[in-house]
Amino acid sequence: MAKKIFEELKRQQSDRQVSLSLAERLIVNGDRQLLRIALENLIGNAWKFTSRKDNAHIEIAVQNDSGESVYFIRDNGAGFDIESADKLFGAFQLLHSSNEYPGTGIRLATVQRIIHRHSGRIWAESTEGVGTTFYFTINDSRGQ
Repeated sequence: MAKKIFEELKRQQSDRQVSLSLAERLIVNGDRQLLRIALENLIGNAWKFTSRKDNAHIEIAVQNDSGESVYFIRDNGAGFDIESADKLFGAFQLLHSSNEYPGTGIRLATVQRIIHRHSGRIWAESTEGVGTTFYFTINDSRGQ
């Protein structure tokens, strides 16, 4: 699913040179439609915020943290001031000027709601000018 989303973005903006590192056998159990929306928003976010990088790169993988699977989407894009992280998942909150990076500020709020519906957590680490990593967990509740 993640690869298909990435390939669609590449088709839409074929002039962009963005590389993808995608972990093999990356399996998440949950509501397929909701998780697709979450992935579209997270990958789309990474795509958008790497738009000014000549060597844009997006990585999608999972790591084990004390027995818990922690999925992540990392980019080498614009990043943001981590002091603003409290606004990150608020609806209509933009951490960058809409002239710089167009958007409505709804993507991450939507992702957070989907992750919470799956009894998971989501958080981010970022450095301005270096990139951002979004981490999330999923506890399969099938979006109930």
